Amino acid sequence: MELLIFGNPKAGTPMMRAVPAIGLDLPMKVLAWEDARGQVRLTWNSPAYLSERHGLDAALGKPLGAIGGLLDAALK
Repeated sequence: MELLIFGNPKAGTPMMRAVPAIGLDLPMKVLAWEDARGQVRLTWNSPAYLSERHGLDAALGKPLGAIGGLLDAALK
């Protein structure tokens, strides 16, 4: 099992100032783990979920959208 932690303070700090509870989810994380069948699995909270969970407006959550595209491309 590996936990990958990544983020950008310039993008995350304004979100945490506006909605402090998002600090629970930032920096972003991806968990890589092996299931009982030996298959490698990747688990993460999608940026859309994080925006909805914390009630971010579109402008404030824009950096999460960019990260979402990168995650989708890298992890598929």
